[in-house]
Amino acid sequence: MSVAGEGGDRAQQMRAKAQELQDAADRATDPQERQQLREKARQMEEKIQREGGTGPGLDPMV
Repeated sequence: MSVAGEGGDRAQQMRAKAQELQDAADRATDPQERQQLREKARQMEEKIQREGGTGPGLDPMV
């Protein structure tokens, strides 16, 4: 029922996906593929923070 709980679940799923991308980057042998995977993981982490991963009192739009 809680909207906050649903958002937390989504954030947790996104964090897990970002970790999977980072793990794949660690296993990648092609430097270009490794960089692309790391960039996707970084972007996903940034999105998580923008959507609610910031601390209380912090405005992500500032």
